[in-house]
Amino acid sequence: MRLGLSSYRDGCIKAVGPVDAIRRQFSETSFEKIIDCSGKCVLPGLVDAHTHPVWAGDRVHEFAMKLAGASYMDIHQAGGGIHFTVEHTQKASEEELFNTFKHRLLRMIRAGTTLVECKSGYGLNLETELKMLRVIERAKRLLDISISSTYCGAHSVPKGKNVTEATDDIINNHLPKLKELDLSGEIHVNNIDVFCEKGVFDLNSTRRILQAGKDIGLRINFHGDELHPMKAAELGAELGAQAISHLEEISDEGIAAMAKAKCAAVLLPTTAYMLRLKQPQARKMLQEGVIVALGSDFNPNAYCFSMPMVMHLACVNMKMSMNEALAAATINAAYALGRSHTHGSIEIGKQGNFIVINSSRWEHLIYQFGGHQELIEYVIVKGKVVYKNERVMGY
Repeated sequence: MRLGLSSYRDGCIKAVGPVDAIRRQFSETSFEKIIDCSGKCVLPGLVDAHTHPVWAGDRVHEFAMKLAGASYMDIHQAGGGIHFTVEHTQKASEEELFNTFKHRLLRMIRAGTTLVECKSGYGLNLETELKMLRVIERAKRLLDISISSTYCGAHSVPKGKNVTEATDDIINNHLPKLKELDLSGEIHVNNIDVFCEKGVFDLNSTRRILQAGKDIGLRINFHGDELHPMKAAELGAELGAQAISHLEEISDEGIAAMAKAKCAAVLLPTTAYMLRLKQPQARKMLQEGVIVALGSDFNPNAYCFSMPMVMHLACVNMKMSMNEALAAATINAAYALGRSHTHGSIEIGKQGNFIVINSSRWEHLIYQFGGHQELIEYVIVKGKVVYKNERVMGY
């Protein structure tokens, strides 16, 4: 098998098929680069459907607290967690945030991610949320990775406000400003997110914010039913959400509603693993027809860049098959971001995003837990080699 990267500039796949047929079809075509994939596997570029990658101030000290038995909400209520990161992110310059964000995205690329969802949410005030969204917008323009951006100003209730005040601020101030900046071409946001959780944003506030976001053209893609059963899945299905993340505490009725509404479930194995939560019901969701996607949930609380490791955890802890995990980290994750028509599979007309692995069996990408560093040879985005692994290639 050979992968030909030609001078076509739209970055889309022109043909897929047996080598002989491709050679005949393109016998008169010159290629900028031909990659010999004999004995190797070519897979769709991986898609990470849920990350929080723009922030300052790491929380390595909280890991020790978790190991000693502190829960996520224990740390949150003690002023740690999201609020710790918010304080540092508010103080950080836009340039500092961009530089750390760029470094994180490059690590994701090296692990095979070619499309990633990136949230704001560590600002909580309009000024810092916009600062984070500008950083994401800059990365969209400058870096070789596809990005779906998400406004997540309702990540936590800001200090000094109650949930009603925070909700009103988002609806009356944040969202109109996002619409204004979109119309002027300065910032284009794809999705709206709310942390629907006990002690954070309740069901009514979540409904108000999500509907207001939908009204200005944002896709609904939010946190739900993570730590407590909130009936967030039922709400998302009712509102026409594209996707809901976490869902460790989803109800049977919520699963049925999501399946009927074709609302994707973005499951986050790293979060359940690090917070010692019960695992999402991946098998039941799959059996009932829910579109199951995967995300790394990269953030200061779940510091993982690697979708191959996420797939491994999904198989071991959530009892997904390797085929299911690969679909969840490619075409289904693209669906969760409203991009399955352009990303997530190797089809004519779709964006030319691939990974080439140094194995004749693709399953090694999941089987080798943490082995992607020396397994992935090439990462290709829009037909351009954006990463070549010199440790594998021997250069």
